[in-house]
Amino acid sequence: MAAVALSPLARAYDHFLLDFDGCLWVGDEAVPGAPEALAELRAAGRSVAFLTNDPRHAPEDYVRKLWRLGFQAALDEVVTVGAAVQFLLAGSERPRTTYVIGSEAMADHVGAAGMRVVNNSDLASRAELVVVAGHDGFDYAELRTAVQAVRRGAELLGTTRDATFPMPDGPWPGTGAVLAAVEAGAGRRADVIAGKPEPPMYETALDRLGPGRVLAVGDRLDMDVAGARRAGLDAALVLTGAATRADAEAAEPPPTHVAESLPHLLLDSW
Repeated sequence: MAAVALSPLARAYDHFLLDFDGCLWVGDEAVPGAPEALAELRAAGRSVAFLTNDPRHAPEDYVRKLWRLGFQAALDEVVTVGAAVQFLLAGSERPRTTYVIGSEAMADHVGAAGMRVVNNSDLASRAELVVVAGHDGFDYAELRTAVQAVRRGAELLGTTRDATFPMPDGPWPGTGAVLAAVEAGAGRRADVIAGKPEPPMYETALDRLGPGRVLAVGDRLDMDVAGARRAGLDAALVLTGAATRADAEAAEPPPTHVAESLPHLLLDSW
């Protein structure tokens, strides 16, 4: 495919925060034209960061998928919700004993922030901090331990409130469902949420970028658009995922831009 210039809209921005599912790919297939659009961004000297609320996988997993689907990507461009948790906890005044509901990748992020992960120890139900992230092996024992720790005074950090995530056989319960169970058992809400649409995710991404004008792009009004606007950023909604143009017209806050797809948004002709 011959090179296509960036659209006037894209040329107005220096940095782009891009969602994965529904924006760059749908399921296991790239959105048509999305790899070319990303390549043109890079050729024009724009920088990108990839944002995801999925807590189950490490950044390396996403880099491998990006390359497999035709996108160029570097490890430090991937901002997972685990990275947002790590960024948030790294600002703590001191290390804290922490119980983690989540994948090994999430526990690694918590440990890298300087926290002492006490899973599978006598300290688990007395941890000072509980981090909740959905994972395939979640069970009642984890729920019980987390609830006991929070009832004893632990701070409760949720990675996201996404109730479900899409799978080929229909939606699966997400972190929001697990967090709701912990909150119900503990009798109170989480103290902080790290992922979209809350600020820590965007603070983590912006910390990796230089000065300049930023556009966040995604397919969900409740997460991608609302989160970007809450962070003071322009937001573009692409219609290759969860939302329709009618949804965009009725949204509050509204997206700054709406496009049929990522290449329609970023390329001068598509």
